[in-house]
Amino acid sequence: MKVLVACEESQAVTIELRKLGHEAFSCDLLDCSGGHPEWHIKGDAVGIMYDLDYKWDMMICFPPCTDLALSGSMHFAKKQADGRQQRSIDFFMKFVHAPIEKIAIENPMGIMSTHYRKPDQVIQPYEYGDQAQKSTCLWLKNLNLLEPTNIVSKGDFYEWIDGKSGKKKKQPLWYYKAFQQAKTSAERSTLRSKTFPGIAKAMAAQFTKPRKQLNIFDVGA
Repeated sequence: MKVLVACEESQAVTIELRKLGHEAFSCDLLDCSGGHPEWHIKGDAVGIMYDLDYKWDMMICFPPCTDLALSGSMHFAKKQADGRQQRSIDFFMKFVHAPIEKIAIENPMGIMSTHYRKPDQVIQPYEYGDQAQKSTCLWLKNLNLLEPTNIVSKGDFYEWIDGKSGKKKKQPLWYYKAFQQAKTSAERSTLRSKTFPGIAKAMAAQFTKPRKQLNIFDVGA
């Protein structure tokens, strides 16, 4: 199967697909960090996925969520005013309408559930062997819903007292560590958006199997 993994610099899913014998290529504006530049297309994913000469059988894509995720809702008014959020919505919808038979679109909980439609499913890393919590939405076209492979604990949390409100707050420890490791906001965004290993394996193994059921995407919007 020939697969485009769009907006993926980590190559997490691409590598798992390659292990299974599929002709998979990651694509991103950034250089890949997965160690296989020979499997990476550096450039605009939109141009690649709409180019019919590539004849992709499937696309798994991870559109940028900075302007769409509910975790950044405190900045929505500014992003709506300057057009950033609408540009991100338009970019997301280009993946929805791509001329590819099988499509999976991944994003965290965000506004696309209302601006487009509710996702086919919401998964968690701890359902696939990684002790971490991160609600991850999947919009699917002609693909099976992902089934949990190894349910483990939700992982540890980092707790602190907010200096302004005085209230106790907490966030998943992996998320806090990414914040601490990053030196720039761009690096922070990249670290937090990387696909967990268990989910990458499940996507590669399960999305390439024959379809078992219809999803909303297949028959609707």
